[in-house]
Amino acid sequence: MRKSYTAQRKAKIVQEILREEKSLSELSTQYGIHITQLRKWKQIALEGLPSLFERSKKEKAVERKREEERENLYAEIGRLTTQLNWLKKKGGFDIE
Repeated sequence: MRKSYTAQRKAKIVQEILREEKSLSELSTQYGIHITQLRKWKQIALEGLPSLFERSKKEKAVERKREEERENLYAEIGRLTTQLNWLKKKGGFDIE
């Protein structure tokens, strides 16, 4: 039967590997995991690190949508302000 480890457990073990306070063979004995598996987890972690510092496509799309919405709202505010000023002049109203 194969052992199964949670992502959190793997992350904790990889953190210990990266600290380099213990050798891979010591960690292998401590956790009962083969050295080859520990090396694979370390490699996966190191390859995945750069992606942690990049914005995902979804985040970029949400940001773009918000910016577009903000620009539309500012444009609408400008049109309404212009219309209000025109009404004040033509109607003789004193609206604050």
